[in-house]
Amino acid sequence: MDRIQIASPSFGEEELIAIQDPIKTGWLTQGKHVKEFESNFAGIHDVKYALATSSCTTALHLMLAAAGIGPGDEVIVPSFTWVSTANSVLYCGATPVFVDIDLDTFNISLEETLKKVTSKTKAVIAVDLFGLCVDIKLFKEKLGPDILVFEDAACAAGASLNGNMAGSLSHAAAFSFHPRKSITTGEGGMLTTQNSELAKTAEKMRNHGAEISEEERHNGPSPYLLPEFNLLGFNYRMTDLQGSIGTAQLSKLDSFIKERDQMSNYYLGNLSEVKWLSLPMKPKNGVHAWQSYVTRVLHSSGVKFRNSVMESLDKNGIATRPGTHAIHLLSFYSNKYGFKPSDFPNSLIANETTMAIPLHNQLSRADQDRVVNLLKRIEN
Repeated sequence: MDRIQIASPSFGEEELIAIQDPIKTGWLTQGKHVKEFESNFAGIHDVKYALATSSCTTALHLMLAAAGIGPGDEVIVPSFTWVSTANSVLYCGATPVFVDIDLDTFNISLEETLKKVTSKTKAVIAVDLFGLCVDIKLFKEKLGPDILVFEDAACAAGASLNGNMAGSLSHAAAFSFHPRKSITTGEGGMLTTQNSELAKTAEKMRNHGAEISEEERHNGPSPYLLPEFNLLGFNYRMTDLQGSIGTAQLSKLDSFIKERDQMSNYYLGNLSEVKWLSLPMKPKNGVHAWQSYVTRVLHSSGVKFRNSVMESLDKNGIATRPGTHAIHLLSFYSNKYGFKPSDFPNSLIANETTMAIPLHNQLSRADQDRVVNLLKRIEN
């Protein structure tokens, strides 16, 4: 019996065709295919600027650095998210300030965020966890104009809320194209923004701080001239190999999300009777990207029962994962800031009860039935 994976990229003939041009021309670094990917991504997400990067982590760092986040600044982040959200703040020499989440959405709590605002608060990073958008408009209204609202939209390509696309309302956003995401370039990320100054600075910073791109220099009239470097930058560029794949994948994003939504509906219709399993919420006025289908295992024995369920599924050829981790429990952060597990109770609960079950565009109805039937047989 084949193993059902927690996630699987979906490639076809389009990607094989797309990647041939950079291979044949020999232009493998950032070039025309990255530009096309950026332009198409910006159009879909209703943003003026989109800059492709080597990963979502580098996009997070780049957007903060380009906005001038630095030593002495505090940046509020949710405790329940992938570690790179907080790491990107430390990369800038700033201080991450953790807040708890809303267990219904797994997203950052606005109420808890407002409690942590100080005179040093420069920004908030709201995470669209698992593909469900944060209400960025509401956060901006409550926080006021002096605090920047960034968006970690790693899981949210193609998602929307109240008619606004992920990344379109925040000061800047970062997306991921890791293989577990709905569309992938292997590794890769995208920074989006409506702000021309941030975009201009970020574009230089991702290319070592150079005033012009390698493509512009290569095609310029003076081959002996090197670009000017007037700020500290990084090598955060995406390759044209990745850009060509990204363009092909992006053309399928809408159909991928529709398929995932159908799969989520099937789980909802067939797992609602499993009393010990809490299913993820769907927005009434938006599009969930369904990067992952993250449930919560509810039982008096807590994490022991959750782990036993995951082990049972694994033995039967079905992969699962915890939703993500509570950062304040990770040794680096708990040692650095002296956190206790109880400091962020909802994040602790999510850390011990979340279970992602298979959901991806290679998943068949027969695969879903295997998952459903096994979960139904597990006794509380």
